[in-house]
Amino acid sequence: MPPTAPPAGASAKPTAVPAAQPQKLQPIYVLAWFLCALFYFYQYAIRSAPGIMQHELATAWGNSHLGLMIASYYIVYALMALVVGVLLDRYGAHAILPGFIGITAVGCLIFAQGSAVAGIGGYVIQAIGAICAFVGSSYVAARYLPARTLALFVGLTQCLGMAGAAFGSKPTRMLIDPNGSVHAAWQHVWLGFGVIGLALAAAVWVIMPRDAGDSAHHHGDLTMSNLLKPFKIIFSNPQSWYAGLIGGLLFVPTTIGALGWGASMLSGGEHTTMAFAASDVSMVPIGWVIGCPLLGWISDKIGRRKPVLIGGALVLLACSICAVYLPVGVMPKYSVALIMGIASGAAMIPFSSMKEANPPEVKGTAAGVMNFLVFGTTGVMSPLVSALMGKSTDLTLQEYQHAFMPLLVGIVIALILSLPLKETGWAVRKS
Repeated sequence: MPPTAPPAGASAKPTAVPAAQPQKLQPIYVLAWFLCALFYFYQYAIRSAPGIMQHELATAWGNSHLGLMIASYYIVYALMALVVGVLLDRYGAHAILPGFIGITAVGCLIFAQGSAVAGIGGYVIQAIGAICAFVGSSYVAARYLPARTLALFVGLTQCLGMAGAAFGSKPTRMLIDPNGSVHAAWQHVWLGFGVIGLALAAAVWVIMPRDAGDSAHHHGDLTMSNLLKPFKIIFSNPQSWYAGLIGGLLFVPTTIGALGWGASMLSGGEHTTMAFAASDVSMVPIGWVIGCPLLGWISDKIGRRKPVLIGGALVLLACSICAVYLPVGVMPKYSVALIMGIASGAAMIPFSSMKEANPPEVKGTAAGVMNFLVFGTTGVMSPLVSALMGKSTDLTLQEYQHAFMPLLVGIVIALILSLPLKETGWAVRKS
């Protein structure tokens, strides 16, 4: 039966009684999920925008401020992942999501003030709100959409995020290009981002179902014990650790390897042109756009998580080995990077496993913990790869291969951890 939460606009008072999960897709709940996924698109667009404005920002602030700004963003982003999940479980999507979208929009408006202090402060404020995008989308999908479609909608959410990254790059560059037809000031672009965010917050406020969270006991006294209880449930479950580590280890070959150092390896180690290197690594996010919803759909279709997860990880391992050790030109042009991106969509499967392996009343906290573990894995692996590269600015191909070894080993570890990971797909639960 459908959830008991009243649709948007209803006057019923919020209830802490958990709503039954629907068995069929309903337009109002699909729209609620889509607005959350649109928030994910939006936060990826604004997250990637500073990289496109690097010259303009460095001219205005100096290079040193950019590194501080980006590092601060990801530290706050990872820590807030733990907070947002608890808030969603305790108070529900309608009470939490519009406010966090508004916080993100305000961060953009502060950034638009133009100074280095405003830029760094505004960007960090954006991180506080932005983490609610993916966690909130996953929460809404797990709460209001049929259980057998969870992996598909998680994959579609990630697909929209990658599209947002592309939108934040090319159109933003066109807007601020001094030789372009528009040539808008970068401050005006951030002002526009802020206005869009406020409009999106208002839309979510109107559309999102008005219930008050997943668990009645979460609405008891706001004590440290009640706040820590969801974390105790999740962190005491070994399956949570398996899912989080697997997801993180399957992300880093593309985020750190391909997108972080891939172009440098191709141009410096393989001696290709930078134009070719940039085009080649750009195939990875295109692969994400294909692979995240595709592998999620396959997993939901067969009702099993592990076969898709293990199959995708094996393909990712094969592509990663080819990318690191096979000379350019042996495989068809761009094929390795594209297939690598598609296969890395398997990293989204553990997000579904994390929610399904834990009680339904902590699904928001589970999504937050999952993001925290994924970003934590990235935080550990990134400096390790950088340390193995050393301080030289002119690395040989062999030095790149040596530095990328932990990423390959990480995929193998993810495959090993997939063995004790329990199958949580609907086909197994049904039987």
